[in-house]
Amino acid sequence: MEEEIVKLLKEKGPLTGHEISNAVGADELILWRICKSSKTLAFHTVGTHYLRLDRRVDGFARISPSLLREFLTYSVVGFSSDPFSLSQRAATIEAHIREVSKGKSELAYNVISALANRFEDEIPLRDHVCFILAGDIVYNMAHDVPRPERSTGKLVKGSDLDLVIITDDSLPKKSIERLDEAIYREKYRLLITPHVREEIDYIVKNLERVRQQVRFDSFRHMVACKILREGTLLYGSDKIFHQVKSMLKAHGIFEKLSALETWAETFRKAAEEVLLYEDPDEIREGSLNLFYPSEESEEFE
Repeated sequence: MEEEIVKLLKEKGPLTGHEISNAVGADELILWRICKSSKTLAFHTVGTHYLRLDRRVDGFARISPSLLREFLTYSVVGFSSDPFSLSQRAATIEAHIREVSKGKSELAYNVISALANRFEDEIPLRDHVCFILAGDIVYNMAHDVPRPERSTGKLVKGSDLDLVIITDDSLPKKSIERLDEAIYREKYRLLITPHVREEIDYIVKNLERVRQQVRFDSFRHMVACKILREGTLLYGSDKIFHQVKSMLKAHGIFEKLSALETWAETFRKAAEEVLLYEDPDEIREGSLNLFYPSEESEEFE
């Protein structure tokens, strides 16, 4: 199979893992192993690693993107004898990923700012609500590879728009419910609009809920804190946003998550060694999970 990949690259030049997979049609783990261990071929991976929490792995901490997603979307394979062509193609891929991230961030802002204008008479969102953007987008790692949305199975354009909406404690419950319903309608509209097909994952909660979550005493609370740590202010109240970040700091969340990230990097390297050299039939499920993507969906359920 390596000869087939070499022939393909001679014809096409450096390719992403996804392009190789489409052309060769073999098992993706086997393709990754061949490309990664070959002396003729070379990898150039773009982007950054960041923490993701996953119930399926020991210690809950893993590195994102997964090895599979990194291979398919963020890596270019070429010849080790031609690093210039490899780096040129990688630069093109990286520029595309940044453009996708920018486009998704702008879409999220446009959706929320338009929604806020409709609510202005009832709820001055800039004073009482803060909209936090999280996930792949804030790392400039969003992708546009089609994938099925969880609830409908409809194909959406890659990375979802992760939004955490936090209200102050003074906002009435009815107003919060109205806001939640309005965001849900926007979520549905984006899903069914053919030329958009983007997915919003979101949660609406108040500051009291955040005070409970920063205890960091359950997996769900760990996920919530991790998302709040990485999040950036998209729209709304600066005051609430800084209150949330202050709560995380006061409870040592930044240090706790940094320790998990360090551990996850070590675990990732060990898992990569196992996946590269173990007999595929003998690889433990725990290691194999590290090859495939996971979703931090519990915070948004």
